[in-house]
Amino acid sequence: MKNLSILLMGLLFPFILSCSSSGSGQLFNGQDNSNWNTKGNVVVKDNALTLSGSGAEAVLKNGKYKNFDLSLELRTTPGAKGVVWFHTDPLLNKGYGVAINNNHSDPIWWKMTGSLLSVRNLTKSFVKDNDWFKMDIRVAGKEVTVKVNDQLIVDYIEPAAPYRIAPNTNTLLSDGTFALVNTGSGDIQFRNIQVEVLDPGSIDLNAQLAQANDEQKDEIIKLHQEDFPVLDYHVHLKGGLNKEVAAAQSRKTGINYAIAPNCGIGFPVTNDKDIYNFLDTMRAQPFIMAMQAEGREWITTFSQAARDEFDYVFTDALTFTDPKGRRSRIWLAAETFIEDEQKYMDLLIDKIVDVLQEPADIYVNPCYLPDQMSDRYDEFWTEARMNRFIDALVKSGKALEINELYDIPNKAILMKAKAAGVKLTFGSNNVKPEVSDLSYSIRMKKELGLTPQDMYKPKIKL
Repeated sequence: MKNLSILLMGLLFPFILSCSSSGSGQLFNGQDNSNWNTKGNVVVKDNALTLSGSGAEAVLKNGKYKNFDLSLELRTTPGAKGVVWFHTDPLLNKGYGVAINNNHSDPIWWKMTGSLLSVRNLTKSFVKDNDWFKMDIRVAGKEVTVKVNDQLIVDYIEPAAPYRIAPNTNTLLSDGTFALVNTGSGDIQFRNIQVEVLDPGSIDLNAQLAQANDEQKDEIIKLHQEDFPVLDYHVHLKGGLNKEVAAAQSRKTGINYAIAPNCGIGFPVTNDKDIYNFLDTMRAQPFIMAMQAEGREWITTFSQAARDEFDYVFTDALTFTDPKGRRSRIWLAAETFIEDEQKYMDLLIDKIVDVLQEPADIYVNPCYLPDQMSDRYDEFWTEARMNRFIDALVKSGKALEINELYDIPNKAILMKAKAAGVKLTFGSNNVKPEVSDLSYSIRMKKELGLTPQDMYKPKIKL
C-alpha cells in the first residue's frame, strides 16, 4: 500500500506542478482558463487564451511569484494593445507592467512591445500584428530582463532608492501574481504560458545593486516616469562603438537610440547597395534606423527607394559649395573661407534656407557656426536672421534637432521654433563611443516646457 501511495504521488506530482499557481510549470494548458480569474471578453479559442477588446483581463489565481522566468507566446490583431503584469495583485494595484503594442501609428509611440512601463519605455517593436512572437520576462533579485523573440531589449536593475512619481509609486519589485490585460480594441492571444521559479540563493543582490543607476540623480528615469519619449535621434556607430555595445549602453542608460550611418560621397555609405547592406545587418537590432544625408548631392547619389528604407532622413548645412566654387565643410578650419564675417553669416543663412528645401525629415547640427564665429553666437544670430530661418523651417515641414555635440541651437531659436509649431528631436551626433546623456536637450526641455506633442514621431518601418 505504501509503495502504491508513492507511485501515485510520483504520477500526480507533474500534474500538481503544472497546475500550481506558485510553482514552476504550465500556467495555461490551451484547453481552459480555470487557473485564471477573468473579466470582460476572455475565451479559449484555438488553444489560445484570447482577450478581446478594452477591459478584457485575466489574473492568475493565488499566484505568488518573486524570482521567476516567465515565457509566453503572443499574437495581436490590429488595434490591440495591452500589458503583462507581474508582482501584482488581483486589483492590479502594484507591480510592473510589460507593454504589448505593435502599432507604430499609435500616438503613444514610445511604449512599444517589451517596454518595462515607466522605467524603460521602448520606441521600437520588433514584431507585427497577426504574427506570433515569444516574450520572456525574468526577475532575479533586483534585475528585470525582457526578451522578445530571444532578443534582449530590457535589462533593468531596480536600485535601493528608486525614483518614482505618482501614479508609479507602487511600481516596485516585491512578489505577486501575473495578469494579462487588453487596453485596445483588437484581440491579444496567449499560448504556451510557462513559469520557472528561480533559486534565490543563486542571486547576488549586492552585486546587482552595485551596478544599478542612481535614480535620484538620473534625469533619464525622470523622463520615463513623466511619460516623455526618451529617444536619441542621432547616434553613430563610430569611434569603437558597434551595434552590440550600443545596445548594451542603451539598455543601461534607458535612452533609446536611432542609429544613423553617414551617407554621401566620401562617407562610409556611398550608394544604394551600401544602404541595403548596412540595413541587412541591423534589421534585428533594437534601434530605429535613420539616414544622415551628407553633402548637397545626396538626393541624386541615392534613390528614393533606398532612402525610404530608413525610418527618417536627416541632413545639415555644414557642407556646401561657396560662391567661388569651393567645397566647404565648415567644421574644418582649412575648408572654411571667411573674409567678411557678416557677409559670411548671410551666406550661411542662404545655404540653410536652400538645404531646408531638400527632401529630408529633420534638420540637424542646426544653426552651427564655424569656430572663428561660434564664441559670438548670439551676436550673429540676430532677430531678423532667426525669423528668416524659422519661416523657412516652418515652410519646409522639417523637425529641428537639439544638438548635444555643439549645444545648439540657442534657447532663443528654440523658443521661436516651438512657438511656430516646429517638431523637435534630441541628438547626440556622437564622435566617441560614449553617447551623450542628453543633458543639453533635457535642460532645453525643462526651460521650454516641452511635452511629448512637441517631439517628432519617427515613421517606423519593419
